[in-house]
Amino acid sequence: MTDSQKLDLILSEVIGMKGDVAVLKEDMAVLKEDVAVLKEDVAILKEDVAVLKEKVSVLEQRVDNIEQRVTGIEVHLENQTDKNIQLIAENFIELTNKLNQAIPVADKNLAYEVKVNYLIEKVQFLEKDFQEFKYQMAYS
Repeated sequence: MTDSQKLDLILSEVIGMKGDVAVLKEDMAVLKEDVAVLKEDVAILKEDVAVLKEKVSVLEQRVDNIEQRVTGIEVHLENQTDKNIQLIAENFIELTNKLNQAIPVADKNLAYEVKVNYLIEKVQFLEKDFQEFKYQMAYS
């Protein structure tokens, strides 16, 4: 192989490499564009994550407040409401017995009221008759 053939071979290899370099440059440009888009997307994701962190922090505070309120309600139920219900339950039988004792008395009172009303009506009738009789006796 002669020197000129060697040079032609080297030149053809260099020209082929220049083509490969041009393709690599194009690929690098596309890759740079993709990396730039990825950087923008990552920046947006970072903003979204920051917003989510704030919202989660607010939710955690609200959950803490709710837990405190629920604990307060549980304590109130245990210390106040449950005890009051127990007192009512314990006294229910006694109140029921007293009510049962009072009902017959109420029935007797009702019977006496009916009798008194009947007697009042009778007295009014007799007073009216007596007034008429007295009037007749005065003019006879």
